[in-house]
Amino acid sequence: MRAISLTLLMLTLSNVFMTFAWYAHLKELSHKPWIVAAVVSWGIAFFEYMLQVPGNRIGYTVLSVGQLKILQEVITLAVFVPFAIFYLKEPLKLDYLWAALCILGAVYFVFRSKLAGT
Repeated sequence: MRAISLTLLMLTLSNVFMTFAWYAHLKELSHKPWIVAAVVSWGIAFFEYMLQVPGNRIGYTVLSVGQLKILQEVITLAVFVPFAIFYLKEPLKLDYLWAALCILGAVYFVFRSKLAGT
C-alpha cells in the first residue's frame, strides 16, 4: 500500500507541474513570443519528469502499465478541472462530469481484477 500511496503523491505533484507547463503560459505569457513560452514550459516540465519518472517506477512494482496510465488520467482530470476553473477562470462545464464518468468506467475495467481480489 505504501508504493501506491507514494505513486499517487508523486504523480499528483508531477501533474500539477505538467498542467502549469502546458497551460499557464496561455494566461501568463500570452504577450511573449511562443519560443519564450516553450522554454519556460520546458523548465517547468523538468520538475514534472523528476516526479513522474520515479513515481511510475515505484507504481510499476505493484501496478500494471495500463493501471498506471488510467491512474494518470484520473489525476490529470482531478488536477486540470480546478486549474481551469480557478487559475484560468474557465467556466465549469457539464462536459467535465461526462469525462469523469468515462474515466470512472476505465478505472473499473482496468482495476476490476484487483477489486475482485484475483
